[in-house]
Amino acid sequence: MVTSCLSFVSLYGLFLRRNYTAAGLSPFTVDVDEDTTIHFWGPRSGSRSREKPSLVLIHGFGPSGIFQWQQQVRSLSVHFDLYVPDLVFFGGSTTKSSDRSEIFQAISLGKLFEKLGVKRFCVIGTSYGGMVAYHMASMWPERVEKVVIASSGVNMVKKDQQEILERARVETIEDLMLPKTAAQLRNLIRLAVFKPPPMLPDFFLNDLLHTLFAENREERMELLKGLTIGRDKKPQVSSLEQEALIVWGEHDQIFPLKKAFELKEILGGKVQLEVLKNTSHVPQVEDPNQFNAIVKNFLC
Repeated sequence: MVTSCLSFVSLYGLFLRRNYTAAGLSPFTVDVDEDTTIHFWGPRSGSRSREKPSLVLIHGFGPSGIFQWQQQVRSLSVHFDLYVPDLVFFGGSTTKSSDRSEIFQAISLGKLFEKLGVKRFCVIGTSYGGMVAYHMASMWPERVEKVVIASSGVNMVKKDQQEILERARVETIEDLMLPKTAAQLRNLIRLAVFKPPPMLPDFFLNDLLHTLFAENREERMELLKGLTIGRDKKPQVSSLEQEALIVWGEHDQIFPLKKAFELKEILGGKVQLEVLKNTSHVPQVEDPNQFNAIVKNFLC
């Protein structure tokens, strides 16, 4: 295991914090109620613009938000007041509540923006964060103006989970989403990225595991078990009132492209679908220029 004094991932985290700061963002921590604390990056105190709309970026399972949206903040901060929260049990966000559902995550973020006085906003969610974004849009159509769902099986059903395990060649979803070994992490990268790096040495993967995946492991296992989406034989999803954009990687092996077309039909008439070629489960990382352009065109 790489020691903390020689952690390349931690050094990269410091670099990302400088990038977020350069984009006009600062880190904050807010107690949204007596049980739950949310950490987020947002506009510097007093710098929130009345001319720019507010945009929330919700990360997926894995590293905290600062790592998953690093390719978006500089580009999108020109047009929006950005908020990049850590979901509960990721980064600096935590709770004493026993609720582990993605609905609870959505409610916690809703409370955050009530506390901040942000009355209307757009939201982008990727993977697990897309499920959270969907619930926010569904619960508060008067607050969420537009929603972007990226590579997220919001319409997942029970058989989809078994198919994911078969593609990943693992026995449980925890073995895939919460890797403990370099081999397991290499397997997750194989599924999540269209062209994985040819050489990923174990010392680097162990650094990633120690820095980004080890914290709150038990609680994150509970989050996977607490998902309400994917429990039933039919999708438990209804249409949205807002305009919605679905962005998907053409070669996604976690949520195959067919789920994107199914989701578009379910969500209703105000839905656009954009498929990014030569990308898999993280198109915002694999092709950030195209992803950012599509999102800006939709939101602006």
